[in-house]
Amino acid sequence: MRVLLIIPAYNEEKNIQKVVEKVRAYRSRCDFALDYVVINDGSTDNTKQVCLENGIHHIDLLQNLGIGGAVQTGYLYALREGYDYAVQFDGDGQHDPECLPRLLEPLVAGQADFCIGSRFMQNASAFRSTKLRRVGIRFLSWLIRLLTGTRVTDPTSGFRAANRAVIASFTKDYPSDYPEPESIVHLAREKFRICEVPANMFEREEGTSSIRSWKSLYYMLKVSIAILYAGLQRKTGGKISS
Repeated sequence: MRVLLIIPAYNEEKNIQKVVEKVRAYRSRCDFALDYVVINDGSTDNTKQVCLENGIHHIDLLQNLGIGGAVQTGYLYALREGYDYAVQFDGDGQHDPECLPRLLEPLVAGQADFCIGSRFMQNASAFRSTKLRRVGIRFLSWLIRLLTGTRVTDPTSGFRAANRAVIASFTKDYPSDYPEPESIVHLAREKFRICEVPANMFEREEGTSSIRSWKSLYYMLKVSIAILYAGLQRKTGGKISS
């Protein structure tokens, strides 16, 4: 089976080489065909130069599209190149490639179409983010379950695996700003099978998160409205319509 890691990166000059080295090390001993592509999302730092100097396979976007546009670029690449599965893998070093087999297992077994790595299941991860953000995550989990009936403990997790059907769906429609929770609602509405598995995550070593301080409140408001809008839309003929 062929698996592609989609690694979105915006101003990750201090992290991206370490992330790719970790992926390369894991690839040398895993029992499936593993590739990666870094999506350099119009970075204004030296992310592009680091990729060029270290032979890192990457796609340069001419301008910053945001996390949604960067990840969708990766899904377009995965579909075009015929990968069986695509895994979103953050460029800040928080995700653990050792968890890939566990993340892919439900898809390979035909038990799910989309699998999310959760840091909250079975105390899988020592790193769980701040208390305030955990409260927000629980609220988003409740809202998604209310609207779709789908229980997800870690809806903001960016460590997610998709099969070919979901890859194709994401190439046509993928949320733009903070897409993880909203995309779960879209998939649930389209009757894709969604599951979660425990996943270890690390704290960011360098740089800063795009969601911090007062932006956390803005994020919560914006993503809640997006989830409500997506969840309350009327589905017609296999498509989502208002």
